[in-house]
Amino acid sequence: MTALNGAVPAPEFSRVVNADTVRRAEVTETIEATEGERRALAERLELEAIGRLAATVRLRAVRGGTMIRVSGKLEADVVQTCVVTLEPVPAHVTETFEALFAPETMVEDQGLEIDFDPSLSDEDIPEPMENNRIDIGELTAQHLSLALDPYPHAEGVEFTGYDEGTEEEEEAPAEPEKPNPFAVLQQLKSKN
Repeated sequence: MTALNGAVPAPEFSRVVNADTVRRAEVTETIEATEGERRALAERLELEAIGRLAATVRLRAVRGGTMIRVSGKLEADVVQTCVVTLEPVPAHVTETFEALFAPETMVEDQGLEIDFDPSLSDEDIPEPMENNRIDIGELTAQHLSLALDPYPHAEGVEFTGYDEGTEEEEEAPAEPEKPNPFAVLQQLKSKN
């Protein structure tokens, strides 16, 4: 999703918090998407609709004030499309999330030196702050995307696709037997 000039388009649901504000005191924000934001975000996430999207997000400075820990809880009423019948599937989504943000220069510097550590969770790997700002609206939208049912289906509908036990297996045509290369050697050996 890049614009013609290579710039990334503005997020559909944007609520920016300045990191300096958080460094002075912990910040808690309650945010809610407008009708236009929900419509644009539904298009991006390939949803039929988003009836409501709200989140409560807490930001606090950590590690001597150099990084910002963000934790939140989102709630959304969405309408997805059934993967079997293509009917609308309404759903209520509740998700908690966390993220760690650091200045861009710090993330770039660490990126060169950090080896992959499987013990680190996604919440422990810092994301870069752009211009000392954190977009908690976009962060909420990203976590909504992750919380959606990847295979929504209408109530009472089950996918009855391929099941190994119910369909008759087609037999592959038998390949002609290839001569065993060692059989010729065995025949020569038995003649002697």
